[in-house]
Amino acid sequence: MSTATQTATLAGGCFWCLEAVYDRMRGVEAVTSGYMGGQTDHPSYEAVCSGKTGHAEVVRIEFDPSEVSYRDLLEVFFAIHDPTQRDRQGNDVGTQYRSAIFWHDESQKAEAEALIAELSRDGVYPAPIVTEVTPATVFWPAEAYHRDYFERHPNQPYCLFVVAPKVARFKGKFSRLMKPD
Repeated sequence: MSTATQTATLAGGCFWCLEAVYDRMRGVEAVTSGYMGGQTDHPSYEAVCSGKTGHAEVVRIEFDPSEVSYRDLLEVFFAIHDPTQRDRQGNDVGTQYRSAIFWHDESQKAEAEALIAELSRDGVYPAPIVTEVTPATVFWPAEAYHRDYFERHPNQPYCLFVVAPKVARFKGKFSRLMKPD
């Protein structure tokens, strides 16, 4: 990774979806699925799924701001999940699937709040945006079997019906941000 690499941490439902999209984004050097925002050290997937740890499924994105902006990451984020659903994304229900932006510095916080205000003012969504904008806390990497899940299991039903449409939406709407083949 370059010395100018920055970090973004986003929660928008299942981390498999976010990872599959951001892995395809120009300027993104690494995407790691994991957990943030809870009170348990070293949480397991099973514990997080119970909803008792307080963690959200997140992706930690290492990106080169000379190639892709934080604003670009956020615009993709708001396009590939429903930020109006509290503690859920589709059939995935629970606080672990909440919409959240975990900011790493004041400029990220300001940019996230400004974009939410802009999307709200412009009436982009039919309901209020409920995305949390909160300071980043300890990031706990997910278990190894979650890494590159969509790449390894493209024909698994969840991947076919939930992840693949998000990847397609990204490719259709943000082709300018795609990594070259």
